[in-house]
Parts: sequence; structure tokens; C-alpha cells
Amino acid sequence: MSLGSDEKGVILIVDDNPDTLDLLFFFLSDSDFTVLVAQNGKIALQIVEESHPDLILLDVMMPGIDGFEICRRLKANEASQDIPVIFMTALSDTEDKVKGFNVGAVDYITKPIQEEVLKARITTHLTIRNLNCSLVEQNKRLQAEIRERQQKEEELRLSNQAIAASSDGIVIADARKPDMPITYVNPAFERLTGYQAEEVVGRNCRFLQGKDTDQPALNELREAIREGKGCKVILSNYRKNGTLFWNELSVSPIYDAEGNLTHFVGIQSDITERKVAQEALHYQQEQTENLLLNILPKPIAERLKLEPSTIADSFEEVSVLFADLVGFTEFSNRRSAKELVEVLNVIFSGFDKLAEKHDLEKIKTIGDAYMVVAGLPMPRPDHTSAIAQMALDMQQSLTQVNAETGESFKMRIGINSGSVVAGVIGLKKFSYDLWGDTVNTASRMESLGIPGTIQVTAQTYERLRDQFIFEERGIIPVKGKGEMTTYLLKGRKS
Repeated sequence: MSLGSDEKGVILIVDDNPDTLDLLFFFLSDSDFTVLVAQNGKIALQIVEESHPDLILLDVMMPGIDGFEICRRLKANEASQDIPVIFMTALSDTEDKVKGFNVGAVDYITKPIQEEVLKARITTHLTIRNLNCSLVEQNKRLQAEIRERQQKEEELRLSNQAIAASSDGIVIADARKPDMPITYVNPAFERLTGYQAEEVVGRNCRFLQGKDTDQPALNELREAIREGKGCKVILSNYRKNGTLFWNELSVSPIYDAEGNLTHFVGIQSDITERKVAQEALHYQQEQTENLLLNILPKPIAERLKLEPSTIADSFEEVSVLFADLVGFTEFSNRRSAKELVEVLNVIFSGFDKLAEKHDLEKIKTIGDAYMVVAGLPMPRPDHTSAIAQMALDMQQSLTQVNAETGESFKMRIGINSGSVVAGVIGLKKFSYDLWGDTVNTASRMESLGIPGTIQVTAQTYERLRDQFIFEERGIIPVKGKGEMTTYLLKGRKS
């Protein structure tokens, strides 16, 4: 609705804090506003439906329906989507502000509230709303008058005081002339771009694009202009001084009484701050995504995003490998902490590359021990041969590290095949891990192994005997399992 000159407007305050409601009620009432109050979202939505206030002051953090959800519902309702919403919040994070703007808020005011600042912002947004309503009404009148008057009268009507007073930049182009020259810009356009009206009248708007003439949004804009339709696009534009600003441009066609296209009216809004905040949020989201993928397998990470709860899956056929550096404790006693970590990083980074090469899932490192598995989270029929080749390549990788560092590291590797349970548990510092007898036995194969060798169980041996070379170690006692026949993996058959 459009307010008369003597009307201050109807303000709805939504806050679950009675003290805040009382404070704002008396202050805004004393400032000659009509004030409505609601202590929760449900009551607020009822009041909006019944009274249709001119502006809403909305607390973000409330029990039940929070401020973001209330705003989303208001903007989804055609009857209330045009009511300005100012969030009141103690939050200051860019992400929260972007979220507020994305659900349709026009402004933020930070608690504790400064009364005069609040009054100024309310007045500003009511003025903008009144101007927008006036613009809509006057545009309707202008189109009717354009059908009855000559071109000069059309241009005069289009440049009336209401358009000139808009806080957004307004530009009018003549669609009847070649290259559609600008015929009018308002003072806000001058402030936004740094160009004076006399510098741009008669020119096409494309000079604002600078060298960015291949923006995807320009195709949408050009298509709409060719078809005589309206559109809204976001463009990178440049001020007279060369600085970049992001321009949210809404273009509307104007037709005469005979249905001929005569003008285009463009409304410009500088959304640079919002664009920067959105890009910062996108960057943060990408960083978080990358960090999550470094911790968890991609399919598991995707499931956690969709349903953040405990994940546990059974896999009937996998192969588990444990590796441990022999004598590393003695090495660590004669090296600094930095040297120790650097050597471990070289060794384990090499193993990580091998795991990626063979499409295996690294589970974890614990001290100088390394654990990797084949056959999950995506099952594969060749899991045993993949883990066997990984083990052989790990030995070669360690040999190369020894040659480069002058050290003589040896490694015990143990492998077992069978069924496991894999998943993510816990709420903090979670990780993807394995459980089951297959895992325990693989660990025993490593701890009971011979330095410099790869010890495997009979289960793994039977799956690989036709492809790889083995030496029977014999029967060894295994804690929790009794006596077991194990084998030493020597290489791959040619």
C-alpha cells in the first residue's frame, strides 16, 4: 500500500523477548507509528494475514519458527511478499546475513538496538516501499498517457519526480532509434556510475560493460530486448573511474497505444556487497567440502550431507591391509620432531598416491602404521589383487625412500580378506573406520609378520594363488584365532 504524507505506517514487531517488545513498542508509538506486536512466528503470520503491516521488525533467534523461516513464508505468500522485513539479531557472521538476504530481508539491525538508527532505517525502507508503490502506480498511469500523447510528452512523464527520487538508478532508452540511445537517467544513476546525464544521453548503455562484453547474462538481456520483453540480470559494470560494481538490472518494455515498442526502462541496483558476501560463502562452502572429502570417501560424505546420522554398512568381500614401519621408534629417538614428521610425510604421501592409483580407500594412519582397504565403499570383484599389488608397490616405494634418505627402513605388511562393517560414528571428529574379525586378523598378520615381508591369510592366498607368487610360512599361533597357516606374498606372476 502507498502511504499518505501524514501517515507514518504500521509496524509489526516479532520478538519472543517481552522486554524488547515493550521497549520498541513505546519508542515507535512515541514516534507516531502504529505498532503491532507478536511473541512468536505463528501469531506473527496471523497478524500479517489480518492486518497487512507496512514493515516487519523480525527477531532471528526464536523458539519454534525462527526468523528465517517466518521471512521465507512471508515471501512465498503473494499477499505479503512485498512487505519489507528488517531482521533484528545479535548475529554478525556474513553467512547469517547472506542467509537473511536470500530469504528476502531488506536490512539487518544488530542488537542491542540503537533507537535512532532503527527509526532511520524504518523510515528509509518505508520511503523506498512507498516510492516503489508510487512507481508501480505511476507506471500504469504513464503507459495510459503514453498511448494518448506525443513522444516529448512521454519522455517528460517518464522523467517525473517520483522516478528521479528513486534510490535505484533508472535509465530510459529509446527503442525506436538505431542502437537504442539513452534518453534519461536519474540522479541515482549518476551517483552509482559517476557519469553525469549529459555524458550518457544519446549513447547506448553498453559502455558500462567495459571490456566484459562476453558475460553470459548479456545473452539473456539481448534476447529479451530483441523480443521486446522484460528481464532481470546481474552484470559486472564499471564506473567512470574504472571501479567494478555488480549491477542487478531489471529491464521493462514500454509500448504505445498501437502496441509499438517505444522505450525500455532499466532499474539498476548496486549489489556489490551482497555479491562479495555470496562469493565468500561459496568459497567457504568449497573449502568445507574439500576438507570433508579429505576425511571421508565421497559417497559417504554425500550421504552425511543428506542425512547427518550414524552410517554403518556391511561388506561381504573386502581386503584389508595393515603396514607398520619396523625400527621407527629407534629412528625417532635420534631425530628431531620436525625431521620425524617430514620423513613420515614422505613415506605416507607415497602410499597415499598408490592408494589413489589403485582406487583403494585409505582408512587411517596411527603413528607409523598405515591402513588401507579394497572393496569399499564401492564393492569391486578384484579387491584381493588390488590390495596385493598395493602391498608390492608399497615395498618398492619404501625402497626408493631408503635410497633417497640413506635410511634402512623395513616394513611389516599384513593382509586378510573377508567381511567387515564400515561406517561413521560419533558427532565430533568423526572418521570412516572398519570393524570385524577380518580387520582384527589383518592386524595380527602385520604384528606377527617378518620385517620386510607381506604376510597374508589362507583366505587371501586362495583368492590370489593363480596370479601371484607365494611362499608358505607355515603354521603360527595367532591371538584369539589359534594356529593359522599363513603365506608370504613375493610378487606377481608374469
